[in-house]
Amino acid sequence: MGVIYLIVIGAAAGFLATRMMKVETGIVQTVLIGIAGALIGGLVIRMLLTVGGLLGGLIGAVLGAMLLIWLYQTYLGRK
Repeated sequence: MGVIYLIVIGAAAGFLATRMMKVETGIVQTVLIGIAGALIGGLVIRMLLTVGGLLGGLIGAVLGAMLLIWLYQTYLGRK
């Protein structure tokens, strides 16, 4: 169940993050960005704020995905 949860939250977080950051990506890239963001943001948010539950995970996932997009655009992407 944890993998399915990660994919669903990752897809939602990736969608929200790519729309907030105005990045055009495909479905697979959006889900991968969201999953990576969920891993990064979820760990950071839970460690720093000890926020639990679905809402805390979604907020952390979106923030992590936005950070990942920003890092990609800053260091690897076209400007």
